[in-house]
Amino acid sequence: MQHIAELPDVRAGRNPTGPCIADDREQLENDAFLKRVRSAASVLRTHGIGIGDVIAVALPNRLELVVIMFAAWRLGAAVTPVNPGLTDAEARHQIEDSGAKVVITDGRGMGTLDVTAFADTPADRSPDAVSPASDALALIIYTSGTTGRPKGVMLDHANIAAMCRMIVDGIGLDETDHSLLVLPLFHVNGIVVSVLSPLLAGGRATIAGRFRAPAFFASVEAARPTYFSAVPAIYAMLVSLPDDVRPDTSSLRRAICGAAPMPAELIAQFENRFGVPVVEGYGLSEGTCASTLNPPPASGRGDPHLASLAGPRRPGTVGLPLPGQTVAVMDAEGHLLDAGSVGEVVVRGPNVMRGYLGLPDETARTVVDGWLHTGDVGRFDTDGHLVLVDRIKDMIIRGGENIYPKEIENVLHTHPAVLEAAVVGAPEPVLGEVPVAYVALLPGASATAEELVDHCRGSLARVKVPVSVVVTESLPKNPVGKIDKPRLRSFTVSS
Repeated sequence: MQHIAELPDVRAGRNPTGPCIADDREQLENDAFLKRVRSAASVLRTHGIGIGDVIAVALPNRLELVVIMFAAWRLGAAVTPVNPGLTDAEARHQIEDSGAKVVITDGRGMGTLDVTAFADTPADRSPDAVSPASDALALIIYTSGTTGRPKGVMLDHANIAAMCRMIVDGIGLDETDHSLLVLPLFHVNGIVVSVLSPLLAGGRATIAGRFRAPAFFASVEAARPTYFSAVPAIYAMLVSLPDDVRPDTSSLRRAICGAAPMPAELIAQFENRFGVPVVEGYGLSEGTCASTLNPPPASGRGDPHLASLAGPRRPGTVGLPLPGQTVAVMDAEGHLLDAGSVGEVVVRGPNVMRGYLGLPDETARTVVDGWLHTGDVGRFDTDGHLVLVDRIKDMIIRGGENIYPKEIENVLHTHPAVLEAAVVGAPEPVLGEVPVAYVALLPGASATAEELVDHCRGSLARVKVPVSVVVTESLPKNPVGKIDKPRLRSFTVSS
């Protein structure tokens, strides 16, 4: 297969009646999926979409979004998925910045084409499929905008194909796998890990609607997936479910965690309670999703898929570099560092983005001599596992001392009452910055701010101990589900 754009045709040719993709409304076999893609391509063609164009899709998680994505690729066009929760001004920035020729919505005012236009269009009107070049633009994924206005990450078909193959090989996906998509489809993790990779492996995907922790395991029991991919905040919500929630998770071979490092304590809580091993990975949109993977332990269920992948596990690390990529640690002068040394994590491989759309200077600062500079601080242990120290921009400088919030957060997570923790810098007239912690507790647990500060004193040097701890019901999240540290910083400034 030349690239992912040909998947609908290949699957229909091999197994027309095999299950392919489903959502809360319907299920499609391979042949029906291909017909829907052809039909959608016909609609897009009548609206002037062709080679080199960009379409914007602002839809919640639903089957049509995947159909439209493959239809655009069939015509040689690229797709920019838009978070449907954005304000009109935020969405307009992405639509205008990407140069989208058509905007597909489910009734939203700024749309130029309603999703209902893709229903019941005869497939025999479908235009001939284009075979896009490997370097043709496939996706424009917009960053969450934590460092300013969101930037468009340009991913071509070669990026997508390389990343999917790495995911398939790294996780051990095959034709028996069935993913349950719970992450948003405007994010590359949802697209690559939960849709494209299982389809490439010959498996199938079920698209869940908006994530709700109380309803999640009912979806698992109904769909019987073999895996799902989520962010730490979702695992925290699942662990917080009432003790009498004891679902049937026997279909799940693995659960995948990405987007942000997951505390080792949270991994253990989830695995011990639900009996599902967690595969933790690390990556970013600029690297088309994933760069390292921490294999799960061998499954007590005797699962041959997991047994073949099980290896040395390092809780607190994000695993080993995926085959086909080079992951290293670099100092500020651009020198690669040995194991144990702390520096910026850099990535090189066929998964590295083409660049930021319309931002050549920003691209040149981020990809230097083929190395993608992630902005993350890390080190490798003696066995080659990557340990993330923190984000460079999150570092707190207190009276000239460098403090990494993740170190404080890790200590807070060892307290038995703590569910989530985030540490940010607060302005201080003499020292410049001081650490302030925000903590959410497990349901039914109790801990005072003073108790949590004392807990930190037992493990941290005085300069690293938070000057205050704010105990709150929950921590704010950005659209991808990461803890929203910029928002927490605004709290420290306003207070």
